[in-house]
Amino acid sequence: MIFVRVEIVDKTQSRTRFYHMICVVNSLCFSSEVLEAIENVIQGVVQSLAQKKAPVLTVANRADWRNIEFKDSVGLQMIPGCTTKQIRSDCPQSARRFGKLKKNCFSIIITNTIFCLARDIYYSDTLLFGSQSVVDHIINDISCMLKIPRRSLHVLSTTKGFVAGNLSYTEEDGTKVNCTCSATVSGLNTKDLTSHAKFILIVEKDATFQRLLDDDFFSKVSPCIMITGRGIPDLNTRLLVRKLWDSFQIPVFTLMDADPHGVEIMCVYKYGSVSMSFEAHHLTVPSIKWLGLLPSDLERLNIRKDALIPFTKQDENKLASIQKRPYIACQPLWKKELEIMAASKLKAEIQVLTTVSADYLSRVYLPNKLQFGGWL
Repeated sequence: MIFVRVEIVDKTQSRTRFYHMICVVNSLCFSSEVLEAIENVIQGVVQSLAQKKAPVLTVANRADWRNIEFKDSVGLQMIPGCTTKQIRSDCPQSARRFGKLKKNCFSIIITNTIFCLARDIYYSDTLLFGSQSVVDHIINDISCMLKIPRRSLHVLSTTKGFVAGNLSYTEEDGTKVNCTCSATVSGLNTKDLTSHAKFILIVEKDATFQRLLDDDFFSKVSPCIMITGRGIPDLNTRLLVRKLWDSFQIPVFTLMDADPHGVEIMCVYKYGSVSMSFEAHHLTVPSIKWLGLLPSDLERLNIRKDALIPFTKQDENKLASIQKRPYIACQPLWKKELEIMAASKLKAEIQVLTTVSADYLSRVYLPNKLQFGGWL
């Protein structure tokens, strides 16, 4: 096991700043590729200190659209020669970046256990990290900087998604999971996946997911697998969707609210996100189809106007942003639906279908869509 602790002391403006880089590496757990990448970073820090220079870390500008390119077969991916930024220990601008951590500390922790949760890292020193989001951001920066998938760091995110339907698999510890009655998503450690499902249905909200479970939808219509990320999907849910698609090569549909937020979530599953574009090949499923709820469905089904929700300014801005995304140009049918939404300035939740009848979603809407090809 290698343990390296580097303390950089910067005495400026009558203050002492400590920047810690902590790497605990178990060579039995990590691949040679990961070890080499970590050692290169540590070596750079040590060399700078030996030369009495302030250590510098170089990371990609993950949130910059200029560093992103769109490929229909992959989604949003980071370009090879992307712009970068330097995190210096002696620069006021970098100090503000470090300031996201309590007491101006920058910490990189790579665990020597087989797997650990990002939450565990945060609770190992809450004063140091300040918030869970800081830990998540750092882990993604490390993954991007080392040019290795985040899962290779053996740091897992706490999952919030659920999966149910015609699926069984084995956990890392040998536990066999049958998803007939729903199970917590496990995106990384699953193996021996078995299913006779004809399609996968991604459901935006937990309430809709639970309603479809109550209606026994996944066994009445056709054997299928249902997944929900309960809103914006976490990393494990996205990993599982990708793994299921790779394993079974069956159609993947989405059931989202007819609003900008629902469209955004669908795009994350299908095309990925800007901040995680460096891992697009492991997270996106470009073959995903938009099953519902379509803006055009609202008029087709004669949904009452008083059952719809007026746009907020935030909705308008979100929709305008989505319409400018590079992948919308290659989806003319999606583009038309977004134009319908923008013109009406009205949105609807999936639950609006209960105004037609209580079980309309599972009894009529979804079966007809799946049978007659009502997806985009």
